[in-house]
Amino acid sequence: MKSFIVAISGASGAIYGIRLVEELLKAVDTVHLCISGTAFSIIRTETGIDLLGKSELETEKKIRAHYASKKIRYYSEASLAAPIASGSFITDGMFIVPCSMKTLSAIANGYASNLIARAADVALKEGRGLIISPREMPFSTIHLENMLKLSRMGVRIAPPVPAFYQKPKDLNDIVDFVIGKLLDSAGLEHNLFKRWA
Repeated sequence: MKSFIVAISGASGAIYGIRLVEELLKAVDTVHLCISGTAFSIIRTETGIDLLGKSELETEKKIRAHYASKKIRYYSEASLAAPIASGSFITDGMFIVPCSMKTLSAIANGYASNLIARAADVALKEGRGLIISPREMPFSTIHLENMLKLSRMGVRIAPPVPAFYQKPKDLNDIVDFVIGKLLDSAGLEHNLFKRWA
């Protein structure tokens, strides 16, 4: 039974996180989802999707309704007692898509002040896969140094950079290419884009 953690942090590109969850629900048994407070407003602004409820339970109900799936567990970023905050809770890895520079810095420097950073810290210390999709441009030297530090720890750094050899017809094709590359990084099968032949 496979399960992955997905964190959507407060950076532009929320559609990537939303779409990743859709695809993971086809491939795994459980998705453990954490959305930062800032990300909820970005999701609403960029996609028109309103996932935020008045409580953690109501938010989980809205998220499950959106995806028409009960295979999602939602945790508030403030829930540091959530199962995914413990190394004894087994998952197959974690995605942070998109990953803000604030979140990137917190992980690179061991500052686990919220559940996203703590779950990433757990993935690192337990030797589980951690895949982050940093969403910023251009990168500063600080951003690059933090990414290099994480890369040396085994974190897969996968910015949402599309390719065009598959001749995308619309924005969905571009998003699907990026999500396919993220799934490739986790060793999960998909049919989201035509591979180079």
